[in-house]
Amino acid sequence: MFRTHMSTHRILRILLSALVIAAGVWFGATAEFYNSALVSAFFGAALFSICIIHLRLFPAWLDVAGIVAGTAFFALIDFRLLHLAPKIMAWFSFLGLSSLLLLALRLVWAPAGQRRFRFLAFVPSLLFVSSDWFASTFLEWTERAHPRVFDLNLFAFDASLQLQFPFLLGQAFQMWHTFKTISLIVYIALPIPIAIVYSGHLLKRESRAITAMLAFLLTGPIGILFYNLLPAMGPAHIFGGDFPWHPIPLEAVHRLLIEPIALAGPRNAIPSLHMGWVLLAWWFSRSLSLVERAIVAFFVVFTIFSTMGTGEHYFIDLIAAFPFALLIESLCLYERPWRSSPRLISALFSLALIFVWFAVLRYAPHIFLISPLLPWLACMLTVAACSFFDRSLARQRPSAAVGVAKCCSLVAPTCRYSNPAKNCVRLRTIGPPTAMPVWERV
Repeated sequence: MFRTHMSTHRILRILLSALVIAAGVWFGATAEFYNSALVSAFFGAALFSICIIHLRLFPAWLDVAGIVAGTAFFALIDFRLLHLAPKIMAWFSFLGLSSLLLLALRLVWAPAGQRRFRFLAFVPSLLFVSSDWFASTFLEWTERAHPRVFDLNLFAFDASLQLQFPFLLGQAFQMWHTFKTISLIVYIALPIPIAIVYSGHLLKRESRAITAMLAFLLTGPIGILFYNLLPAMGPAHIFGGDFPWHPIPLEAVHRLLIEPIALAGPRNAIPSLHMGWVLLAWWFSRSLSLVERAIVAFFVVFTIFSTMGTGEHYFIDLIAAFPFALLIESLCLYERPWRSSPRLISALFSLALIFVWFAVLRYAPHIFLISPLLPWLACMLTVAACSFFDRSLARQRPSAAVGVAKCCSLVAPTCRYSNPAKNCVRLRTIGPPTAMPVWERV
């Protein structure tokens, strides 16, 4: 009976493995999917970020060899047999797709004690890549629902600051090509800091990793909902060839008829989701290593440059990303109940702040033109208040030791990690049996 059960279980694993491989071959060796997704810069970067998660969680030479072999297989099929045009981003997509398939196979064949860890390695990676794939579809729905955009409202706010940051950075991009190249790479490679933060927390503390990934996954769909409240596109779409050298002069902005204009294109300006994602990555990286934080900080700085320098966002879009990121963080902090006042207050405050910003920008944009002190003060107070509430949330999180301690069993320790000696903790009692236990890393 027991032997029959084991045999059935093994057959099921073999069938699941065959299904995983067949799905991978279909996605990686189909001309339509290759041309629509695998050569896309953003989708390729999302796939490649899975390699970072994979090799950080399972740093084994066998996994490296499997990723390389999978990449070579997809390249052989697509370039030699299907005669598809080789593209640089296709190689990054092949690496990520191979890594995703190996993570799926690791989950299928995982021992009982490692299934949860491998599930958390594979499923969030799959979900994040899938959300990137469907993003364009949701943006198309937003465009059809809102044929007019409020870009002039956002432009007027930026003009009220007396500095047109998108135009200045756009000019810098034209003059300094290295600066532009680095900024564009950062803009495309947004999934990399997300992968670093998620994998870093998964190695250190599972609950924090789940919170972070929930936040990263919900940022996209919730952000698209906000796109419908104040649809806008960015100065490059509105000004066309006049961007970045010919903004409307400030004296003319006071006489500008600020009204919605009909224009085709994606409504993805406010809030800036790129800024929201890197801001969340920065906030969630607080307990990670100095190297990890330095990488995320680099992405934060150059995301500010790239979002505006490319003309995809106004300065106010980045400011609106602060309360938006705070709202996402508050919603996803499942470690604390809603009755926890900092979490509830942060969620209500950030939501109210977003609505206030959107209402003023949409219905009373000229109010900021009264004096440049008004928009600057509003921006500084928004950033300061959101940073304060984020730190308040950080102080509410449970200590890392308690979360990691669940990894092991005192009676029969079975660790879900690939390297139990490095990642497990055990309970040690100091003094008499009635003494309080303390957690220590082995």
